[in-house]
Amino acid sequence: MGKTDKVVVGLSGGVDSAVAAMRLLEAGHHVEGLFMKNWEDDDTLTHCAAEEDLAEAQAVADHLGIRLHRANFAARYREQVFEVCLREYRAGRTPNPDILCNQQIKFRAFLDHALSLGASKVATGHYAGVGEQGGRFTLLRGEDPHKDQSYFLYTLGQAQLRHSLFPLSELPKPEVRRQAAAAGLPNHARRDSTGICFIGERDFRAFLSRYIQRSPGPMETPEGQVVGEHQGLAFYTLGQRRGLGLGGLPDHDEGAWYVADKDMARNALIVVQGHAHPRLLSTALVADELSWVAGAPPTLPLRCTVKSRYRQQDQPCALEAGPSPTSVVVRFDTPQRAVTPGQSVVFYQGRVCLGGGIIQTRTPVE
Repeated sequence: MGKTDKVVVGLSGGVDSAVAAMRLLEAGHHVEGLFMKNWEDDDTLTHCAAEEDLAEAQAVADHLGIRLHRANFAARYREQVFEVCLREYRAGRTPNPDILCNQQIKFRAFLDHALSLGASKVATGHYAGVGEQGGRFTLLRGEDPHKDQSYFLYTLGQAQLRHSLFPLSELPKPEVRRQAAAAGLPNHARRDSTGICFIGERDFRAFLSRYIQRSPGPMETPEGQVVGEHQGLAFYTLGQRRGLGLGGLPDHDEGAWYVADKDMARNALIVVQGHAHPRLLSTALVADELSWVAGAPPTLPLRCTVKSRYRQQDQPCALEAGPSPTSVVVRFDTPQRAVTPGQSVVFYQGRVCLGGGIIQTRTPVE
C-alpha cells in the first residue's frame, strides 16, 4: 500500500493499540483512530462503562495528532457475540467470546466502518502478522511466543487479511512498553485488561447469573458418589479447580478436585481428584464450524500442530476428515488435558496459522 493511503487503527485506550498507531505514523502512513463501544449493559444514567477507555483513546489520539472516530457496535455485539455465548453456556459448552468478537466486530463491523471512512487498511494492537505472496495472504504468529494472539484471529480469511495490518507483529511486550514510555504516550503505564471481554475482572459466576438462571444439581464422582452440589452446569468448565467447594471431604484425601465432565441429561457435574486423572485426558477431538485462512481446507490427512486452548504449547497431531463433511478429527500424539467442547482448536504449520474450528466432542483416555 502507498504511505498516503489511510489506515484506521482500532484505539481501545490500551498501550498496544496506541503503539500500533504510533508505529504506523512513524512509517509515514496517514493514520486515524476509531474507538469502538461494544458493551452497554453496565451503563447507568450517571456512568458509562467505556468512558475511561474513551478518555484514554482520545488522549492518545491528541498526543499523536490524529483524528479519533467513534462507533457504537453494542447492539451488534450483543446479538452476534454475547447472545451466542449465552446459548453455548446454557448448552453446557464453554465458548470463546474474544474469538467471536474478532470475527464479528473487529474484523467485520469495524473493518466495514473503516472502509466507509475511506480507509484502505485497518490496524490493531494484536500480536500477530500477515504474510503475502502472489496476492494470497497468510496469518502468522506474533514473534513473541508469550504474547502471540493468532489463536484469537484464526477466523480471518483472505478478505479480512487483505485489509489488515498488525504493527506489533515483531515486538515483544516489554519493547512495546519501552517505546510507549520513550514517546511519552499518556497511557504507557496503563495496566493490561484481563478476563473475558464482556465480563472483565469480576466474578464470572455472579456476572453470568444475571443472564442464566442457576440450576443446582449433584457433583458426582465417575462412580456415582455424590460429593457436593453445583450451582448450574453453565457456570463450570472442564479442568476447573477453583470454586468447587470440595476441600476436606472425609475419605477423600487424594488431592484437589477438578471438573471432568457434564451430564446434561441428569444435570450432574462429574468431578475427579488429581490434576492428571485419566478422565481429564483426551486422545482426540472432533471440531466443526471450521475456518480456513486460505479460504479452502488443506488436503487431508495432514500432520500439523494444534492448540486446544490459548496458553497451551503446540501439540503435534494428525488432522483427518471428520464424521461429517464440515468437520475434522484431531488425533493427538500425546493425550491432552481438559479438551473442552465450545472452545476453539487452532491449527499451525510452523509460524503459519492454517485456521481452526469449534470443539464439538472429545475422545477420553480409555
